[in-house]
Amino acid sequence: MISTFYGKRYKLESSENFDEMMKALGVSLLIRKMGSSVSPVVELTENNGLYTLKTTSPFKSSEIKFKLGEEFEEETPDGRKVKCVCSLDGNKLVQIQKGEKQTTIEREFTPTEMKAIMKVDDVVCTRVYKVQ
Repeated sequence: MISTFYGKRYKLESSENFDEMMKALGVSLLIRKMGSSVSPVVELTENNGLYTLKTTSPFKSSEIKFKLGEEFEEETPDGRKVKCVCSLDGNKLVQIQKGEKQTTIEREFTPTEMKAIMKVDDVVCTRVYKVQ
């Protein structure tokens, strides 16, 4: 049950292909360098069916609020405006971002870590966050 992971703080520990993914999305070199240099902390909470996914870092913090299965607008940390839908699949939060390119972000929560697998075009990025 994903509710056991609400309120836990997950800090980025490792990242693979993040720069390549940002490049595929058309993110500028400067923002890619800044984005790759920080270790954000992610926290998921839920209140009466309204989910909040908060990402905090010295470079940029963001927060999205959503209800499962309902489309919402998001401004990504790199400034893109996308339409999103989130769903739950067991202990996985699946987010589909539709903009100039479609991005799928699958966040899998476990007692010790959260693994985010992001896909755009044929690029797959894996970022592992450990419970703080």
